[in-house]
Amino acid sequence: MSQKEKLLEAMKNNPKNISFNDIKKLLENHGYEAHNNGGSHFVFRKEGYGHIVIPHHKPIKAIYVKQVLEILESEQ
Repeated sequence: MSQKEKLLEAMKNNPKNISFNDIKKLLENHGYEAHNNGGSHFVFRKEGYGHIVIPHHKPIKAIYVKQVLEILESEQ
């Protein structure tokens, strides 16, 4: 099992225990680019797809993790 697959499984099993860096790494591996204009929120964009806004806080709320999972599953 690759690191991406392990991270996806960890996100599905426990969405409350995921760091911002893990979400950022996963989205960038799926072709998204992170943009930040100096604020606390990052916007992830991918050509041909919508954008995802994730706050850079600890901890990341489960709703954002679930949103990322739904978007990544809909792309496959």
